[in-house]
Amino acid sequence: MGAVTILTEADLRKAVPLDLDAVDCVERAFVALSGGSVVMPPILSMAIEQAHGEVDVKTAYMTGLDSFAIKISPGFFDNPKLGLPSTSGLMVLFSATTGMVEALLLDNGYLTDVRTAAAGAVAARHLSRPDAATACILGAGTQGRLQLKALHLVRPLTRATIWARDAARAEAVADQMSAELGIAVTAAPDAATAVADADIIVTTTPAKTPILKAEWLRPGQHVTAMGSDQPDKNELDPACLTRADPYVPDRLSQTRELGELRLAIAAGLIDPETHFAELGDIIAGKAPGRLSNAAITLADLTGTGVQDTAIATMARDRARMAGAGTDFET
Repeated sequence: MGAVTILTEADLRKAVPLDLDAVDCVERAFVALSGGSVVMPPILSMAIEQAHGEVDVKTAYMTGLDSFAIKISPGFFDNPKLGLPSTSGLMVLFSATTGMVEALLLDNGYLTDVRTAAAGAVAARHLSRPDAATACILGAGTQGRLQLKALHLVRPLTRATIWARDAARAEAVADQMSAELGIAVTAAPDAATAVADADIIVTTTPAKTPILKAEWLRPGQHVTAMGSDQPDKNELDPACLTRADPYVPDRLSQTRELGELRLAIAAGLIDPETHFAELGDIIAGKAPGRLSNAAITLADLTGTGVQDTAIATMARDRARMAGAGTDFET
């Protein structure tokens, strides 16, 4: 049957740090999605409500790549109370020619974290003001930290604020990120204060009721909402979308069902048939992005299988070049 390469989280962390290469990899995936050279089925999603958990399965095939990934991604949001991470999972790489299993990427959700943060950086690179220097992160989990790190790669940040329902956790993350990035990062006492002075706002929570109000937004800001990827999640006041110009989904069909767009449609604020250019269209120059320094821009990121295939194949290729991993004869 042949050998399957097994790559551990440690192998993958060495192969794919969160850097500009990872950002560029995800950006190319969005362009491919815009160009029609991607086969990407709808997300398979299962809720396990009694455990405050969910499992998503995502995949995509990109023309030109010799492999494709299928990702299994659990998120169990009470896990921190047990001393466990909220997210875990793995990716499986298959040959795009024969369908044979090529590699198991036992990343425990690491590659998902990287590609999600990279997508936030891509959105900011194409939608926020080039001189954006202040950021606000709503949420103090792993993704909150990574989103700030990713923004620092693509924008000249000089300071940032962190807000979370757990104030002590927000303080700890602020201290950690100040030391890591060498900029002033502080914890805000409330979300409105955190948002007030930010050029870029990123929401990174599993909230089911809005944590960002439309009246807090001001001209010139960019918002990336990346926590809503299930039908019961909601981070943004639906009126935020009516203030956005443009509103940009990662995949329109997904944001209508799973993203912040779903709530704006349900509230009667946006017609369900309204077409919005996707992030890949803007990157590829098929649609305009930010129209002026005064515009409020909004990216609705639900996570796409094409991001997973892109980051998984890059990880496998880099690990192979480094001689990492263990081959297992099946």
